[in-house]
Amino acid sequence: MLATLGDLVEDVVVRVREPINVASDTESVITRRRGGSAATVAVVAARLGFESRFIGQVGADPTGNLLIDELRADGVDVSAVRQSGTTGTIVALVDATGERSMLTDRRACLSLSDPDQRWLDGVTMLHVPLYSLLEDPLAATSNTLIDWARKRSIPVSIDASSTAIIEAAGVPAVRKLILAFHPNVLFANNDEADLLGLDDPPGESLVVIKRGASPALVIVAGSAPIEVPALPLDAVADTTGAGDAFAAGFLTHGAEASWRDAPVDACRSGHSAAMALLTSLS
Repeated sequence: MLATLGDLVEDVVVRVREPINVASDTESVITRRRGGSAATVAVVAARLGFESRFIGQVGADPTGNLLIDELRADGVDVSAVRQSGTTGTIVALVDATGERSMLTDRRACLSLSDPDQRWLDGVTMLHVPLYSLLEDPLAATSNTLIDWARKRSIPVSIDASSTAIIEAAGVPAVRKLILAFHPNVLFANNDEADLLGLDDPPGESLVVIKRGASPALVIVAGSAPIEVPALPLDAVADTTGAGDAFAAGFLTHGAEASWRDAPVDACRSGHSAAMALLTSLS
C-alpha cells in the first residue's frame, strides 16, 4: 500500500484564451476539480491498481465531503482523512502552452495534528510532498509519521514540490531538512533540482528529476545520471498534476519496491502514468 501525506483541495483551473487584460475581461475556460499533490498521487496509484491511502485534513463543509467521496470512488482508502475547518482552494492559471501558475489557499490542509500510528498499518511506502514539511502543525505531523515509518522499515519518498516554497524557506534550510529525513526517493522537476543542486544527491537518496517532455534523469550517488526518454505527446492543454502522476507510476511499478532495483523501468512507468493524466486533461 502506498500512503500519501498532504493536501486535498478544490482546484479551480483557469485556461486563459488570450493575454490577460489587466483591469478588464479575459476570455477563459474555468473548471473545478479535486486537487492537492498528495491526493493526486494517491488517486493515480489507485487507478493503476495499487492500494493507496490518503492521509490529510479537509474542511468540514460540503466541498470537503465531496472531495472525500471522490477519493473513495477512485478506490483510495480515506480512513486517515480528518475533517475540520474550511477546505482549501488552489487557483491554477494555465497558459497556451499548458504551463500553470498557482494561487494557493490551503486552509484545513495545514491543520492536521495528533497523528495516529494506525495510519501506517499495512503501508509499504510513504510519499510526502515538501508542501507538507514546512508549516506546522502539518509539518510536525509529517515529521512524526516519517519517524514512525522509519521505525517500521517503510521506505519514504519526498517530492521537492515548488521552487517558490524552496526559495521562501531558504535553499540551505530545505536541503538540510531533506537530508535529515533520509528519503529513499527524492523527486524534483528541473528547476527544483537546479535550485537544490541535486546533481549532488543528498545522502543516499535515489534522485529522480522530472523534466516534462525531455528525458527524466535517474541519479544514484557515485554514478553518472541515466536519461529515461519521455513518451511523445502531440499537444498538452494542462500540465497540472503530471509530476504527481509520474511519482505514482514510479512508486507503484511492478512488485513491491521494485523501483529500488529497476529505477529506469520505474521511470518508464512514471512517464506512462503522466501521459495518461495529461491525455485525460486535454
